[in-house]
Amino acid sequence: MNKIGTLLASTMLAVGFSATAMAADINLTISSWLPPSHPINTEMLEGLVDMMEEATDGKVSGEIKLGLAPPPAQMDLILDGAADITIIFNGYQPGRFVGTKLIELPGYEGNAEAASVAYWQVHEKYLAQLDEFKGTKVIALNTHGPGQIHSNKPVSTLEDLQGLKTRLGGGVSADVGAELGLIGIQVPAPKVYETLSSGAADAVAMNMGERISFKLNEVAKNVYEMPGGFYRGAFAVLMSEEAFDAMPDDVKTALEEKVFGEPASKMMGAAWDKSDAQAREATMAAGDNNIVTASAEDQAKFAEMAARVRTKVLAEISGLGIDADAAHEMVSSAMASYGK
Repeated sequence: MNKIGTLLASTMLAVGFSATAMAADINLTISSWLPPSHPINTEMLEGLVDMMEEATDGKVSGEIKLGLAPPPAQMDLILDGAADITIIFNGYQPGRFVGTKLIELPGYEGNAEAASVAYWQVHEKYLAQLDEFKGTKVIALNTHGPGQIHSNKPVSTLEDLQGLKTRLGGGVSADVGAELGLIGIQVPAPKVYETLSSGAADAVAMNMGERISFKLNEVAKNVYEMPGGFYRGAFAVLMSEEAFDAMPDDVKTALEEKVFGEPASKMMGAAWDKSDAQAREATMAAGDNNIVTASAEDQAKFAEMAARVRTKVLAEISGLGIDADAAHEMVSSAMASYGK
């Protein structure tokens, strides 16, 4: 177990541990690095457990555990056999996940549910061949909603972003941050409140829902919102290949047909949209919080920046042997037509 064995000695907190899970034939250990009340735990991973239980008539369940490893080491938990399922944020490991940046690009039309479904579809057709999650079984993919800038000082124009010390999660958010003139600071999401309250950062790039999850209404009272978002953040839900292979064939078939892939990805995207809507309401209701929408002039300026970022990222993906332009068009079309 090497380093993972040491990490497992840390305090573990289980959430969503039910009588159903105790009675299941197969009870999977699901690792999460988010706070207990975060939607990834309460909506997405709990939702995944519910879907697995329903699809298998209670034969498969899961126990969500926190504190098994820091965010960048989550995939190693699966590879080392220390957990059966986990969720990772791809941007935490720069250079390891390149193809996944496709779904993070600015300029797509649609919400997180549409993006998550399109992400799974483009993964199956184009990105899976890159094998960026080698050694694991990819069971769901999702993106959070449009990423915006949340700051502890008023921001009303793109120019106000110049030199702003901003927590960036990696991936395309880092590429966009460079275009905007932000001074990038990288810390895991659970450290955002501390980073902003201490003054180590002036702002953070996140989706709207995180205003509740990480109490941004207290330490980043200003939101500078770009319609459609500055970027999106990509997540992958990974499972141990050994754990899956050890299941009876009928169970594997039920999970593959009713849960894994597009169904779970769609569910998780919808959960992101729900959290964004709730956080927007809370922000608007707070008397000392403010949301500023970018002007038409700034939207046009950002469109030029976004085009440069897309050119850069698509070139990176093309360099891996993928038809990046076709993949990008697939995502754009799928999201624009989603639900219509």
